[in-house]
Amino acid sequence: MSATDAARGPEIPEPRFGFWRRCYAMTVKEFIQLRRDRVSFAMIVMLPVMQLLLFGYAINTTPHNLPTAVLLQEDSDLGRSILKALENTAYFHFVREVHDVTEFDDLLTSGKVLFGVEIPRGFERAVRRGDYPALLVAADATDPVAASSALSSLGVLVQTALSHDLYTGDPPTMPFEIRAHARYNPAASSRLNIVPGLVGTILTMTMLIFTALSVTREVERGTMESLLSMPITPVEVMLGKIVPYVLVGFLQAFLIIGIGVFLFGVPVRGSLTMLALLSTLFITTNLAIGYTFSTIAQNQLQAMQMSIMFFLPSILLSGFMFPFLGMPVWAQYVGEGLPLTHYLRIVRAIMLKGAALPNLEYDTVVLVLLMLLAMTVAVLRFRRTLD
Repeated sequence: MSATDAARGPEIPEPRFGFWRRCYAMTVKEFIQLRRDRVSFAMIVMLPVMQLLLFGYAINTTPHNLPTAVLLQEDSDLGRSILKALENTAYFHFVREVHDVTEFDDLLTSGKVLFGVEIPRGFERAVRRGDYPALLVAADATDPVAASSALSSLGVLVQTALSHDLYTGDPPTMPFEIRAHARYNPAASSRLNIVPGLVGTILTMTMLIFTALSVTREVERGTMESLLSMPITPVEVMLGKIVPYVLVGFLQAFLIIGIGVFLFGVPVRGSLTMLALLSTLFITTNLAIGYTFSTIAQNQLQAMQMSIMFFLPSILLSGFMFPFLGMPVWAQYVGEGLPLTHYLRIVRAIMLKGAALPNLEYDTVVLVLLMLLAMTVAVLRFRRTLD
């Protein structure tokens, strides 16, 4: 026996089932740690449940009862029959009656309605005389999925619904023309809808993650003590952490929009200045929400998990992947509370429709309110001590 072996002493024999006992001890330890980390445990349960409920109940790729405005320039029996026939198709739901073309166009530009039906003056008389007049159906085609189903089946469904009132041959033919006008995206190009939506989606994901880790990173690195010892208020800490990422988010938006315009041919018909200002508002709103998560989470893992839990319904219920107005009413109410929903309307309206600020007043006000609410909660939740 060498001197080294003598110094080590006699070898302790491996206990029976030692490998399995150690694995069992580590397994028990992980379960205990998981039980203590309630946020992670909640994510394990909530993520699959949320996905199942959203895809099962809220997502609908063939939307019905879409909001429609009508410009009825004559009050006639035939006009009312046509409107009733359109409603019976289950695609159109008349929510507004307008009195001039300007109001008709403003509703489509602002996104308050997806369709507009115009019955011109003297329409019934022209039908009786066999002049084959035109009935206009204008559609907001910025989302081709929402508009295509209704437009593609429009003529056949209306013809079937009016076959008893207007039977003009065997088989019956329509005594008037239906002119379907797909506005803003007449070619039904999906890239015109997706690329502007990607601006909001990418900004939501990155801005949430950047600031959700801000406070928890300070705690885990041990720099929060130095920060708390400084004569600085919670509002000043929040603004100091948000402002740099506003510039980062603005750069991201500039890159995405620039690539969309020059590589994919997406137009920018509205004001670039207004798009920049409202994009900055959206970026600040998401940063404030992410900062709120960082004041609630106890570590960076929990902050990431909260960001994912917020991002998942945002991408599914905002109208980015599926038609917003095709979702059930309860899902639309949830979507209205998400910043991405309002920004998607803003960016698509400015880029594809050339919308002005009065057309976007509602979505702008909601973004401001969400930003102020998130900032208020963040300031109130900010921990002035490390406990």
